[in-house]
Amino acid sequence: MSFFSAEVLRSITNGRWRQRPETPLTPVGLGTDTRADLSGRAFLALRGERYDANEHLAEAVAAGAVMLIADRGEVPVPAGVPCLEVDDGRLALGRIARAHRRTLESTRVIAITGSCGKTTTKRLIHSVLRRALAGTAAPRSFNNDVGVPLSILAASPDDQYLVLEIGTNAPGEVATLASIAEASVAVVTGIGPAHLAGFGSVEAIAREKGALLAHLPADGLAVVNAASHELDGLLRRLNAVVRYGDDPAADLRLTDRGRDAEGWWFEVNGRRRYRIGLPGRHNAINALAAIAVGRRLGLDEDDIAAGLAAADAPPMRMTHVRVAGLDLYNDAYNANPRSMEAALETFLELAETATRRVLILGDMGELGDAADEHHRALGRRLAGEADRLDRIVLIGALAPQIGVGIAAAGGRIPVTHHATLDAATRVSIRRDLRPGDAVLLKASRSLALERLAEDLADHGLAAAAAV
Repeated sequence: MSFFSAEVLRSITNGRWRQRPETPLTPVGLGTDTRADLSGRAFLALRGERYDANEHLAEAVAAGAVMLIADRGEVPVPAGVPCLEVDDGRLALGRIARAHRRTLESTRVIAITGSCGKTTTKRLIHSVLRRALAGTAAPRSFNNDVGVPLSILAASPDDQYLVLEIGTNAPGEVATLASIAEASVAVVTGIGPAHLAGFGSVEAIAREKGALLAHLPADGLAVVNAASHELDGLLRRLNAVVRYGDDPAADLRLTDRGRDAEGWWFEVNGRRRYRIGLPGRHNAINALAAIAVGRRLGLDEDDIAAGLAAADAPPMRMTHVRVAGLDLYNDAYNANPRSMEAALETFLELAETATRRVLILGDMGELGDAADEHHRALGRRLAGEADRLDRIVLIGALAPQIGVGIAAAGGRIPVTHHATLDAATRVSIRRDLRPGDAVLLKASRSLALERLAEDLADHGLAAAAAV
């Protein structure tokens, strides 16, 4: 795959040469990580809260970079290596990605946003499309102003599709990323109370997510969770919309689902049944978005069905492992009120025959002034399942409010609280678990609750019992 010449990169980024190439130069691509093989590539230095790649230009050259793109400043540049100075590395990355996107003339870009379910929906869509088409999907949760551009830059003009994930923490981020992605299909997985600290209200979140739809071309398609009524006004102005979910207004409606000897299945519009390898009603709804996208890109129903049946979950999204005699469901990647509800519903369905059902829950972050009330509301919800829950362990500074909600609703569930998930806490929790338990791990990313799963895998229950 050809890439931009050094001089074109200067024009795209509006940069200036600190060290000009002595001869015409065209890097083979772009890299941002000095730990990777940068042979023949331009290295673009990014600055973050805890790192500054401008301080590692020599390492980039040692890794094979033939050109450097760095912030303006006094950082020494290795002699003899062309170096382009830019005002801001992240902005430059976005500009380069936008220019590359416009070379992908035959690539259909599908962009996904929403308050939860983005990564799983991306995997479902990719699993469907790859059955009949050549293309790629953004790795992991590459959904910010670094991840989205890098995902675009990894795409080839030969790709028939590219599936992107668009996230946000502050107003305006979705619009910026949508302008770079230039998607022809936009998927909104739902609107809910996530990142309220940055937005203040669900209505503001809806406006932010709606920016992806506003950037669709006239012949673009919006695929939107039908429960996202906050977007109804915007959707009325679009030419092509597919609503999906279990809402009566859905065009693709989940009408039934279940499990048999072959696994999970779900039914659409009271007619066709599909197999899916992921548990939970929420994942059946996510799969409806993949059906809509598959049909839009011309796949037949058999390929769509095969793709859904072959899909697997991303790491730490209700990942099930049998460890130390218990069934561990690791959903610890992140948490907000909507994803907590989905995790609880799915866990109770999966753990129906367990000896004990144990929830290990941590803080839901970035909820701003509404944090206490959302945690108490979760507690009230848990109190309603008191006859199906045997123990709840709460971790973090906000988590005690879950216990307040449980008590206020009269829930009779044993609850313990730990301020942090340090080594002593993890030993204490492992000591209290028993073979035959089903255990759910769920918390925001900042708590890294998967550390408990790692301890269980490494040490099991016996080591804790001997303490």
